[in-house]
Amino acid sequence: MPRDVVIPYSAYAEGGAAARTSPARPNSTGAATVVALSAQELIAREFPPREDYFGGWLTSQSLGMIHAWRGIGKTHFSLEVGYAVASGGSYLKWQAPEARRVLYIDGEMSGCVLQERVARIAASAEKEPPDGFLKFVTPDAQSGPLPDLATLEGQERYESALEAVNLVVVDNLSCLARRGGKENEGESWLPVADWALRQRAAGRAVLFVHHSGKGGLQRGTSRREDLLDWVITLRRPIDYLPEEGARFTVEFEKARGLVGDAVAGFEAALGTDEHGRRSWTMANVEDVKLQRVAELVKAGATQKDIADELNLSRFQAGRRIKTAIEAGLITHSDLNDGRGGRR
Repeated sequence: MPRDVVIPYSAYAEGGAAARTSPARPNSTGAATVVALSAQELIAREFPPREDYFGGWLTSQSLGMIHAWRGIGKTHFSLEVGYAVASGGSYLKWQAPEARRVLYIDGEMSGCVLQERVARIAASAEKEPPDGFLKFVTPDAQSGPLPDLATLEGQERYESALEAVNLVVVDNLSCLARRGGKENEGESWLPVADWALRQRAAGRAVLFVHHSGKGGLQRGTSRREDLLDWVITLRRPIDYLPEEGARFTVEFEKARGLVGDAVAGFEAALGTDEHGRRSWTMANVEDVKLQRVAELVKAGATQKDIADELNLSRFQAGRRIKTAIEAGLITHSDLNDGRGGRR
């Protein structure tokens, strides 16, 4: 009798797309065969529509990643996203339309640190999650090490905690997928990819938290990004000072099928309001860069200095200087002639 099967990522990682689920029947070996749909069948078939969970970019069945260099704020970001989704609240410029069930799997922090962070978020949030809508898995609540998501046995041990969950946050890949081989080898990702696709088949979204590599991209194999719908990177602003705490730029490196303000880059900074509660402020990335260009010009920097400071080409630096003049941030008399004098 035909039945639905999930085709594992490893079965087609080298060979193109495959259906998420397919009515299939066993062949002579007992294995389910792959079903191909005609164009007419594909168009007529009823697939469950994706539902917006948060900001238009985190939807049902979406698979994505947030990565950053250590200490920049990726756990701050991910906890806030998880809390907003579970409470039907907001974070930064995004809003959750309604409360969804979230499982946050943390593999790195001690229980008391996780407790403190969540308590601070809850104290400043406008809404709180309905009972049971936000659950956490922390190593300190277990009788042994957390199960390894890179093994089938480990994946199966998470199944009971995933019941009725809409969003799974995996923080972070290095801690929770430990035995998958070297991070830069594509084959090591396949067991986790199979697990992620099973979550998608069950209607769940998955948010992976990961470290950035030395080049600024996510650490390890680029094959991870093939499967993902979106990839967000957090970076330090060029003028960042250590005493500022959590301040970073938010940029979408990948946003499959997403356009507009929801995926436009910006800068975020964590502070406190007049009541002593946590408060996030935002600024347009380009506005921040123009302000920095104006500061450098007024300090006597040349176009080459600005290009080097902001990691731009000379042409890009020149364009931003021109824009800063047009915006009234500087005047022609502020410009350095490149020989230490004004022109």
